[in-house]
Amino acid sequence: MRLLIVDDSSVIRSRIARIAQHPDLSPIEVVGLARHGEEAIGMCSRHRPDVVTMDLTMPNMDGLACIQGIVKISGMARILVVSALSDKRTALKALTYGAHGYIHKPFTDAELVAGLQELVKD
Repeated sequence: MRLLIVDDSSVIRSRIARIAQHPDLSPIEVVGLARHGEEAIGMCSRHRPDVVTMDLTMPNMDGLACIQGIVKISGMARILVVSALSDKRTALKALTYGAHGYIHKPFTDAELVAGLQELVKD
């Protein structure tokens, strides 16, 4: 399983990468750590991740636009939004654009593990 992590916070990127190695998850290879949507699109084209964790509020290209771009490049990628935005309208928009799940920040390790498990179980 190849994972692309997209978040403008280096702390969050590192934390997600660490949690992705949890023993309850199938082996996951982190193929990219993107700071914003434009960087994520390029990495997605190069690495073709199976799973993407996506922040929504980022510079250069926000997460909603990035989700649409990733779906065009790799419609098979499973996208888990990990965002501090908690309004239902934004969550529904992300799901409509192609995301497969949504976790609110701050999140626990167990919440992220469960979210990743949910994405890859299909």
